[in-house]
Amino acid sequence: SNEHTHSMKRKEDLNPMLLLLFHLVVFIYTSITFLPSYLLSWGSRAHQGCYGSEEDRAKIMKSRSILGCPEGPYRAVCASKSLVAVLRPGVDTLDKIFAYAATQFPHRDCLGTREVISEEDERQSNGKVFKKVKILGEYRWLSYQEAIKAATQLGGGLAQLGQRPKTNIAIFCETRAEWLIAAQACFAYNFPLVTLYSTLGGPAIAHGLNETQVSHIITSKELLETRLKAILPEVPRLQHIIVVDNTPTTWPGYPANISIHNMAAVQRLGAMPENTACERKQPLPSDIAVIMYTSGSTGVPKGVMISHSNVIASITGIAERIPNLSEDDTYIGYLPLAHVLELCAEHVCIAHGCRIGYSSPQTLADQSTKIKKGSKGDASILQPTLMAAVPEIMDRIYKNVMGKVEEMNSIQRTLFILAYNYKLDQLAKGRSTPLCDRLVFRKVRALLGGRTRVLLSGGAPLSAATQRFMNVCLCCPVGQGYGLTETCGAGTICELWDYSTGRVGGPLVCCEIKLKDWTEGGYRSTDKPHPRGEILIGGPNVTMGYYKSNAKQQEDFFVDENGQRWFCTGDIGEVHGDGCLKIIDRKKDLVKLPAGEYVSLGKVEAALKNCPLVDNICVYASRFTYVIGFMVPNQRQLLALAGQYGIRGSREELCNSRAIEELVLKAITEAALTAQLERFEIPRKIRLSSDPWTPETGLVTDAFKLKRKELKTHYKEDIERMYGGK
Repeated sequence: SNEHTHSMKRKEDLNPMLLLLFHLVVFIYTSITFLPSYLLSWGSRAHQGCYGSEEDRAKIMKSRSILGCPEGPYRAVCASKSLVAVLRPGVDTLDKIFAYAATQFPHRDCLGTREVISEEDERQSNGKVFKKVKILGEYRWLSYQEAIKAATQLGGGLAQLGQRPKTNIAIFCETRAEWLIAAQACFAYNFPLVTLYSTLGGPAIAHGLNETQVSHIITSKELLETRLKAILPEVPRLQHIIVVDNTPTTWPGYPANISIHNMAAVQRLGAMPENTACERKQPLPSDIAVIMYTSGSTGVPKGVMISHSNVIASITGIAERIPNLSEDDTYIGYLPLAHVLELCAEHVCIAHGCRIGYSSPQTLADQSTKIKKGSKGDASILQPTLMAAVPEIMDRIYKNVMGKVEEMNSIQRTLFILAYNYKLDQLAKGRSTPLCDRLVFRKVRALLGGRTRVLLSGGAPLSAATQRFMNVCLCCPVGQGYGLTETCGAGTICELWDYSTGRVGGPLVCCEIKLKDWTEGGYRSTDKPHPRGEILIGGPNVTMGYYKSNAKQQEDFFVDENGQRWFCTGDIGEVHGDGCLKIIDRKKDLVKLPAGEYVSLGKVEAALKNCPLVDNICVYASRFTYVIGFMVPNQRQLLALAGQYGIRGSREELCNSRAIEELVLKAITEAALTAQLERFEIPRKIRLSSDPWTPETGLVTDAFKLKRKELKTHYKEDIERMYGGK
């Protein structure tokens, strides 16, 4: 399977003696351990559904077209008779999931937070700038019983402050234990929860709060002071702000008509005996649980209305793809809970009694930006077994480790590359490599705590190189998935034993998939070798549409003759012979150039992201023009390139240097030709951005995709200059 095994190559040929020695050691080890491990793994293999070689695995059907037509609908093989909408009979709303878990696992750890021992300033390598770093202690845990008690009291307290069932309430807060407790409080009392990304700008936040007419908002001290305070005059309906931190009780400098409460005070209010006696109205499965604002790639953010039954269906589908989920699992939560992927992943964990330890992208690993040098990041302390990650974060781990491999001496490097290629080969044959894992990859695996057994990837396509790297070096399968806020995060997820790259798996048991011809783009279900078309997702996970929007915006949703809801995704896919979906294009990404060629911007970006110089890239082309690119260069590679040509300067100066621009363009063009892009698809001009990638800059999902519309405004002059002033 040559195309799958992109082995790592060395600039100089590998030393033949080392090669011989390596294979000898592996042969002896394999011979000694083969029989016992074969017998042991034979039992567990049947258990895990690991089916021999790559060729064998490719023959296993992931989904079938239930009517036999190439356009579908395609369903997971085990759901071909009917889709699955609930995890357990009777557990049909989100508060019931939490209640069920609290009765099953009352004393087990539920939500964990690391205590902050102190914060201090650390001198940057350039000696000038200080940055704040944290010294963090152990995780402190709330049990399931304590967590549900906290949520019930908060819900009661909010009701005392005038919050009514079926009346919207907003949450604008970082990912932390209090977020989930607040959400569960709202689910239990049937307050529809309006969620807003903490990266949204002021106008977008004000728009969401005004459109949903909220009078109560739950937030953190930091976001209140840095984001909300400035827009309070524009949100006249707001009366109560609940701050989740244990912070001051008086808030000078805020409008008189707004009351600010600590979460603890609201919980005390809810815990009063006269208030606990109040009857609470439980939500129905059809009631709205969340109105989730998506940053949408066009125009103002739209609120997606997600019912309790939507989330339940979605987590049922996701849970089915994660083998052996149990209360022994630990999940690390650091992605925004205002994203549907994180919200569903955490509820999958709660439904199975796992513990959730909270983190953030700045404190995730020992090397993270806000961890004091020499002290431990969250993953090292928590040692999670489950984790969701966006490709951006995995790409960084990949580049980080490959940078370290480059710095090794030649013997270490040779061994690493030998082990890497050997393991790729073994994975393709469906075998494990305990010796390589123990001796070579243990250190890489330790970056995420050393116990990760499943990585779920969503939010954007994962490059083949990164996916292979994760499978090999982190010794853990990556379940690449595909879903949208509009389908409550559910769509497809790869089977964990399917190591093929570039695909997103078969449909989950909660939904089905159809392909709709898009003739303008040249995609049809009759295409050979694989049927292609726009992906439509149908099932109980498909949400209730956009909040307060006009008919035009709702036309992507429809209901079929059986009363099932469908969503037209705007993404183009093809279904392979084994029923696996591959995303190949996006309707909005197709731009027609003057000579009549079509360029898929997303395809060009995906190809260029494999170039070591590129940390992130956004390509742009308006009609009547050629392709241009905006790029965040990789710091280490950029300095190396500059050094090679004797160009000196700070990151900022290098990014603004015409000479560097030319050199980067040359490197990118070479990478593009290697990736077999057409000449007209390759950027003719490039602009380097000196802002590094951080979650604050909002590049958490497929970064620049959201930013294309902003590009036109932010970089208007640049774009005009790159197009020669027109």
